[in-house]
Amino acid sequence: MEEVKIVFENNSYLVVNKPAGLVTTNENGREVESLELWLKNTYGDNGLRRQGIVHRLDKGTSGLLLVAKNQKYLDFLQKIIKERKVKKTYIALVGGEASFKGSVDMPIGRNGHIFGKFGVKTEGKNALTLFERIALVNYDGNKFSLLKIDLKTGRTHQIRVHFAYLGWPLVGDRIYGGKIVAGLERPFLHSCEINFTDMDEKEVVYKSDLAKDLKNTLKEMKYKTSNFKLQ
Repeated sequence: MEEVKIVFENNSYLVVNKPAGLVTTNENGREVESLELWLKNTYGDNGLRRQGIVHRLDKGTSGLLLVAKNQKYLDFLQKIIKERKVKKTYIALVGGEASFKGSVDMPIGRNGHIFGKFGVKTEGKNALTLFERIALVNYDGNKFSLLKIDLKTGRTHQIRVHFAYLGWPLVGDRIYGGKIVAGLERPFLHSCEINFTDMDEKEVVYKSDLAKDLKNTLKEMKYKTSNFKLQ
């Protein structure tokens, strides 16, 4: 597992780069190895809920997360996320030839039969995902699509569920039907950019390069990562 890295820090908040394999928050109140515990050990207990973590990434997802340092900024960041004023961009590799551009507006709820799994459910919570195809990759006789995703809502497993529903499951995501490709055994999903207007009314943009294992997967598939440019 790669280490947690600080992308940005000031007196109000942090932007951290979470490695795949690390859970975001302590589960059921237990102090398991997590980003929450890492923050507590690194900065001390700040008394904030979840040590100020504003939103989550799945254990198998890498990339950017916002962490507030005080209650005022925690309230502010949670408010603008709820109002969809924080743009969160992800990179994913899915099986199949995806459309050049598209959207998925389908509600998501818990799977009634398998614990920890979610699916498209009419009685679920609204979920909206926008995407565009960056590249089409041919490997081992199959087609794969590298996608840039604009996550408009933040439901649990939203990207994974939506693309599995479309018939394009994420590479490495065995829970939702994705195949192991080039040895990658976690979902090919990375939070690569966060964009919002801060409390000083300044627009800020934070970016994260693809995780090392994802770069290695693309390299193994003969896709030149130098061709990859996030606009």
